[in-house]
Amino acid sequence: MKAQIDHLPLAYKGMRPTQGRTLAVMQVCAGSQSFNTVNTLRVLGRWMRMVTIPNQSSVAKAYEEFDNAGRMKPSAYYDRIVDVMEELVRFTVLLRPHAVQLVDRYSERKDKDRTVETHVEKSGLATE
Repeated sequence: MKAQIDHLPLAYKGMRPTQGRTLAVMQVCAGSQSFNTVNTLRVLGRWMRMVTIPNQSSVAKAYEEFDNAGRMKPSAYYDRIVDVMEELVRFTVLLRPHAVQLVDRYSERKDKDRTVETHVEKSGLATE
C-alpha cells in the first residue's frame, strides 16, 4: 500500500490529484481485528487533503470470509462493506458540486501569482 501512495504525484499539470476527493478506508486482516491500519490511512488521507468519510470497515480472518470463487460470503462484514461503499458514494455526490471550493488554497494562489485575497476578505468579514 505504501508503494502505491508513494507513486501518487503530489502535483500533476498544476493540480493535486487527491485534493478534495472522497476517501473510504478499509482493511483486510489475516488474524484478529485491529483498527491501526484504518486509522493510519485516515491520517494519510488528511495529509493528501482528501475528505475521509466517517464510516470505515475492517474484516478479521478474511480467509474465512470468501468462497471458492473468490466472492465474499454473506455476513456482517459484507453488510458493513456495503454500508461503507454507499456512504462513499453519498459523500462524493454531496461534495462534487463544491470541488472548486475544496481545492482553492491561498498558498497555491500565491505561488501561481493569482489574487491572494482570502475568502474572508472576499466576503467582507475582514476588519481593517
